[in-house]
Amino acid sequence: MKFPVHIPFVQQLGFELVRIDEGEAELRVDIRELHLNSWEVAHGGVLMTLLDVAMAHAARSVHRDQPGFGPGVVTVEMKTSFMRPGEGALRAVGRLLHRSTTMAFCDGSVYGEDGRLCAHSTGTFKYLKALPGKGRSLKALQRTEG
Repeated sequence: MKFPVHIPFVQQLGFELVRIDEGEAELRVDIRELHLNSWEVAHGGVLMTLLDVAMAHAARSVHRDQPGFGPGVVTVEMKTSFMRPGEGALRAVGRLLHRSTTMAFCDGSVYGEDGRLCAHSTGTFKYLKALPGKGRSLKALQRTEG
């Protein structure tokens, strides 16, 4: 399945969007050498990015019937706990717990190849139609074609 927005960093990491439903999103990634830390397991930053993207897509899932998936989201805050090393094929599930017109409250989990929990996160996201950039000019959300 194609991501609804163009995210070069996520594309570079090789993340795949498996599904996006009402209030939930699932991603996967096959851990490769570029994802590793000095212990030769998935770097915590890879797990946190996987969680961030899964939760953000869960937050956006409620707008999936709108053109371009409706507004974008930005992360306001995120807390992550690591339980065990991530190795092999990882699966992340993000869930929308509550939302208002401007904010989304989510949680997410990353599971290892064996189905065991590797990391868990909670996050707060803000819905935005545009993002102020340098010089306060507005930057449009880069949507995926077709």
